[in-house]
Amino acid sequence: MFEDLIRRVEEATAASRQWAETGWPATFGPRGVAVPTLREAKALPKNAVFREEAVNYWNQARLIGNDAADAGQKALDALRRGDLSAADDALYFCQYVEKPFAEQAKTWLPLYEAFRERGGAAAA
Repeated sequence: MFEDLIRRVEEATAASRQWAETGWPATFGPRGVAVPTLREAKALPKNAVFREEAVNYWNQARLIGNDAADAGQKALDALRRGDLSAADDALYFCQYVEKPFAEQAKTWLPLYEAFRERGGAAAA
């Protein structure tokens, strides 16, 4: 019943762990310099005024992505054993922790909504 959702959660879990590496459009400083990944943020000159801001932003994306991925793994485990209540809790947490980056990452909220639309929460 949830095979396609399991596949999507697996993909989202892997993607979350890579947010800081794969990145998305992000600009920093008064000139709006594009710094789309953690690697590029760390490569900025040490004297760039916005370097710390960019590095911190991408470090936060990495940390939050890992937290979401950890919860995504819990959702996978729960879905595989048919524990819909635990899956609902884990997917809720995924979309909750993603909120600071939801506009850019667009990873967990669509999955959580798909789960709930399929009756996952009602069965939980």
